[in-house]
Amino acid sequence: MVGSASICTLSIGKRAALAGLAFALSASGALAQSSDFVETPIGATPAVTASPLPQTPKPGAPKPAATPAATADGATAVPGARADSDFVEQPVGDAGAAQPANGAAAPSGVTPFGFLSNIQRSSSALGDMWGLRPTLAKFGTTLTVLEQSELLGNVAGGVHQGFVYEGLTTATLQTDTQRAFGLYGGLFNVSALQYHGGNLSAQNLDTLQTASGIEADRATRLWELWYQQKLFDDRVDIKIGQQSLDQEFMVTSNGAYFVNTMFGWPMLPSADMPGGGPAYPLSALGIRARVHLNDYFTLYAGLFNGSPVSNNTGDPQMRNPSGTSFPLGQGVLAIAELQYAYPGPNTLVQAGEPDPLSRTYKIGMWYDSESFADLRYDTAGQSLASATTNGNPLMHNGDYAFYAVADQMIYRWADDPDRNINVFVRPMFTPLQDRNLISFSLNAGLVIHEPFLGRDDDTFGLGMGYAQVSSGASAYDRSYAAYNPGAFAPVRSGETYFEATYQYEPMPWLQIQPDAQYVLNPGAGVANPNEPGTKVHNEIVIGVRVNAQL
Repeated sequence: MVGSASICTLSIGKRAALAGLAFALSASGALAQSSDFVETPIGATPAVTASPLPQTPKPGAPKPAATPAATADGATAVPGARADSDFVEQPVGDAGAAQPANGAAAPSGVTPFGFLSNIQRSSSALGDMWGLRPTLAKFGTTLTVLEQSELLGNVAGGVHQGFVYEGLTTATLQTDTQRAFGLYGGLFNVSALQYHGGNLSAQNLDTLQTASGIEADRATRLWELWYQQKLFDDRVDIKIGQQSLDQEFMVTSNGAYFVNTMFGWPMLPSADMPGGGPAYPLSALGIRARVHLNDYFTLYAGLFNGSPVSNNTGDPQMRNPSGTSFPLGQGVLAIAELQYAYPGPNTLVQAGEPDPLSRTYKIGMWYDSESFADLRYDTAGQSLASATTNGNPLMHNGDYAFYAVADQMIYRWADDPDRNINVFVRPMFTPLQDRNLISFSLNAGLVIHEPFLGRDDDTFGLGMGYAQVSSGASAYDRSYAAYNPGAFAPVRSGETYFEATYQYEPMPWLQIQPDAQYVLNPGAGVANPNEPGTKVHNEIVIGVRVNAQL
């Protein structure tokens, strides 16, 4: 997941202004009033990269990475710098389409394949969608549709080997209330997901940190449904409704370029929050406040239902397959995050000085008031691994964790500022080892924009992820081995993966992304069900993803 607030999001291309699915990273600002443009939240699309943006198959739902986006003028948003507007101005219809000269009237009528005439320059493959987008724009409404298709496979390791097709279509409809009926500062958002294809991680890998941020159960579902309102001269905005937290919290903008799930919604909340947490493909009812404290600091805080599903047993996606159950009463999930972004909207640079290297730093925490099962002991104090256990785990009240995020530009070419190198890191941990599968997770990496001269919209990335199994889970494994002498019972420890990815953009609406991942100690060291007496072997995953803005 990738895929939120005052950080600056990444782009599918410097020429393409993307809006849509909620992989949304935005910041407050004034609305442009030109009728030739549709205003859409910065980063309101899902992982056009890796993302999203959206997973751990067993403890929770898959989560995607955050979503890349573009700045209003089509230039790549610098990772780490806060945008000063909630909206991106996006030309209605085909970007860059030629206009009639000398006041000549535009051709009337709609041709079925008219969009092909400008497909190499348009920010969306279908252009104005046969007049639908301009019609919606008259009412302050934008429609975005993103198709992500990928073929991923493990050529070594895993419980099986082979390639799997995975696909996700996301559609987002947004309405600017000022344009629609004169209410300043309001934004209505509704998005839906249609997942098609298989699930490589569940079928072949048996990993904790799943290979793709779009993996999910096959379904067509409602994702987000919310209304946002600006207040107090745009210093505050409130969002209420069904929300996906991976769009605004714990987001690393540079991590959004990768394919592995954990660069979006991280491993720790995926495993430790009830139902995997309210993140792709799930969401939860709640309210979020954002306060711009000054040009550099922004505070986010939210209260949400304690779980995205009404019953935390089994597959959470199957508990709410359509996304329309709107559960309430499962406790409260409270989350807060403080962000620092530089340069700010009013940062001044002296004549002759180079632009500052942008950066965003965040610290945050979450608390969930639900009850959590002990990993080792039952209600009678017996080991859950013993033959005498009553099978009812000891329950604990509440759970919490802390995290930090840093996105930092470290180098910019003097003759081409859009060509730059960025690094990121995101650690998170919980001291509660008795009720959480994962006690620590880490994501880090390096991203190069325009890695080759002349490839302005291409991006190269190297990243890694690590997940540490808690002492409570490891203690259960040791108890199980002690109660079952002679059985092959490995003790889980940690899992690490590395990823190399390259986004090639042949047209503004299209990305082709080859990707390679290597996983060490899959599942943190679980037994291979197909090879008795051995652990799941280290895995090599390769494939290609195609992102198409329709």
